[in-house]
Amino acid sequence: MNNKEKESEILARLVAQTLDTKKGEDVKVLDLRKVHGAPAEFFVIASGNVPSHVSALSDAVFETVKKATGLNPHKIEGYNNAEWILMDYFDVVVHIFQRDKRAFFRLDELWSDGEELTPTTK
Repeated sequence: MNNKEKESEILARLVAQTLDTKKGEDVKVLDLRKVHGAPAEFFVIASGNVPSHVSALSDAVFETVKKATGLNPHKIEGYNNAEWILMDYFDVVVHIFQRDKRAFFRLDELWSDGEELTPTTK
């Protein structure tokens, strides 16, 4: 594992811990490094109860990652309606859904070829 790969895994785990601490539901880290054509090395997926919870989870991720690494996401999509917020950190993509949207889009199933990691740091 080179430094870049290690950094992306650490970032994914940091994001997952943040989501868990802020009461994100069903937090998953999918390692997509061995999945051909994957758009990122890791997906971090979580659910929130209502739009304000989804936004609060996104805010917590933004603040924690910025404080720990100095990184800003390349792009944030969906923040205004907070049904599905996507935060793009290039090698790590964060998906925060309202429960019903997560069930509808089934992102966990679409990328089930990825290995699920425990969301704790080593």
